[in-house]
Amino acid sequence: MTLSQLLNWRLHLLVVVVSLASEWIGILKLPLGPGTLLLLPLFYAFILGVLLNPHLFSGTKRFLPESVSQAATPLILISIMPFIARFGATIGPAIDQIISAGPALVLQELGNLGTMLVALPVAVILLKMGREAIGATYSIAREPNIAIISDKYGLKGPEGIGVMGVYVVGTMFGTLWFALMAGYLASMDLFDPRALAMACGVGSGSMVAACSGALAGAVPDLADDLLAFAGASNLLTYATGLYVSLFIALPVAEWLYARLGGRTRAASSVGAMATDDAQSPPAEERPEQDLGKTAGVLAVACLVGWIVNTINGASLSAALPGMIILYAMTLIGLMITRFAPFYLPGVAWVSLVSIVMTLPFFPGSAWMVEQLASVNFLAIVTPVLAYAGLALSRREFTMFRQTGWKLIVVSLLVFTGTYVGSAAVAQLLL
Repeated sequence: MTLSQLLNWRLHLLVVVVSLASEWIGILKLPLGPGTLLLLPLFYAFILGVLLNPHLFSGTKRFLPESVSQAATPLILISIMPFIARFGATIGPAIDQIISAGPALVLQELGNLGTMLVALPVAVILLKMGREAIGATYSIAREPNIAIISDKYGLKGPEGIGVMGVYVVGTMFGTLWFALMAGYLASMDLFDPRALAMACGVGSGSMVAACSGALAGAVPDLADDLLAFAGASNLLTYATGLYVSLFIALPVAEWLYARLGGRTRAASSVGAMATDDAQSPPAEERPEQDLGKTAGVLAVACLVGWIVNTINGASLSAALPGMIILYAMTLIGLMITRFAPFYLPGVAWVSLVSIVMTLPFFPGSAWMVEQLASVNFLAIVTPVLAYAGLALSRREFTMFRQTGWKLIVVSLLVFTGTYVGSAAVAQLLL
């Protein structure tokens, strides 16, 4: 796809409008039984993107041609890179806390492998799902996990459908589900409350808040300690979760999927769906393959994030240095991806670059951390989900219709496996 097609003004203007509206609505808290359902701007942006997608309603094509939807596809991966840089920049300044946290906090991250051990067999054997089961079950499907799938497989294929499906379910019901699990398990006295608190650190701010809050209410005498353990665990999940997912969880999911007999089923199911769309989608071009074109598109993506950040972040002038820093970190990471003698995905290199550049001993790190504080952590990922909603093709809508209810079942199993698996590992290490 040419640079002019990627810089389609209709696409980026629509994403800005959708993202600004989503950020303006903010977080909605809906009381539901013993918990609260939290709806985040990321969720609105994705839903609005889907509703405006020309492949969903024929009337939308009058003002939004299908070419705009096609141009949104490569923007997903490129626009998520600054978020990954911002994500890594939270780890560097806290490196001392991470080192001193102890083995229990570090190794409990391996308990997140419970996501696939519980959910993948059900998805493949009972629900007869194809390769969308890999994207749906290898992680809890938060933003960094979406980035990994986008970088390795693209979000146009079944793996992307799987991770996005679990993301949407998690956005809608994840906080409530974690709060209910935490309170219920605390009342059963099966786990040390500290182990349950460590398991709350799943990499989602809303989920960890709901989970730790429920534990504090269930065991009020230990409330302060439990909140501290949950916070430290969440920090470590940000530090290690990306790499555990990339180098352990995803390869194990691929291996287990093949052992469960999913390979043949995947080929037939994906092939059948591809015929609904006349042909399989073309392979996505990786951002590091054409750094010149990527630099231009990345600049537009950062511009969009910079504007959207004004609602819940900082003013344009205050956030400008931070966005420039994220742009530079991302480009450096992609350049290393392109010329390194061995291959790591771009998301890993971008994350490593941002970690190193914000370590306390790195020259100018204190100033960079101060500037990055003006860039809202989640505001710059809201446009990514708008691009993702607009990028869905007829093929993806067909897959959603065929597997939607299954993804809800699998999502709840993923959340349960993640929490119980992490709590069990933490319990053993304590």
